[in-house]
Amino acid sequence: MKIAVLYHSGYGHTAKLAQFVAQGAEAVDGAKAELFALGDEALDWDALAAADAIIFGSPTYNGSISARFKAMMEESTRNAWIPKRWVNKIAAGFTNSGAMHGDKLNSLTTMALFAAQQGMIWVGLDVFPGKTDEELNRIGGWLGAMAQSDDAPADITPIQSDLDTAAYLGTRVAQITAQFLRGQQ
Repeated sequence: MKIAVLYHSGYGHTAKLAQFVAQGAEAVDGAKAELFALGDEALDWDALAAADAIIFGSPTYNGSISARFKAMMEESTRNAWIPKRWVNKIAAGFTNSGAMHGDKLNSLTTMALFAAQQGMIWVGLDVFPGKTDEELNRIGGWLGAMAQSDDAPADITPIQSDLDTAAYLGTRVAQITAQFLRGQQ
């Protein structure tokens, strides 16, 4: 089972979350996660088409996804949408911003709508909001994993519970993907 983690990271915080998402996915038997960092290089559209699930990640800048993530969405028109290469793949998303709220929901909504247009099946969190900084889902997101990073290097922030929430999302996506694949056989 192949799980792609497709993300953009401007300062390293979202990349750190992506690593935890991938670790969480690989905690499920038979799952292999691969990271796809959006940069200046060409994206491997064939590898993404071969994945059983794609987990999207973007920082939230000014209340929305990054410009590079948006560019990937536009590039997908010819590479994934028109040929319907992502139809019926499991999808999910995660985001990070400097502010506790930072309008992260808008970024996850953008990702979910993008996945819906691709014909994908969206998976959110099934974790009640945490009441403390030590609990999973401390920010209280349902549509995907949300994290908050202080204005500090990625080796310091986001906090462990946000990283654990990202890992939980990866595990959940891999479990749902395995369930989905069993049903197709």
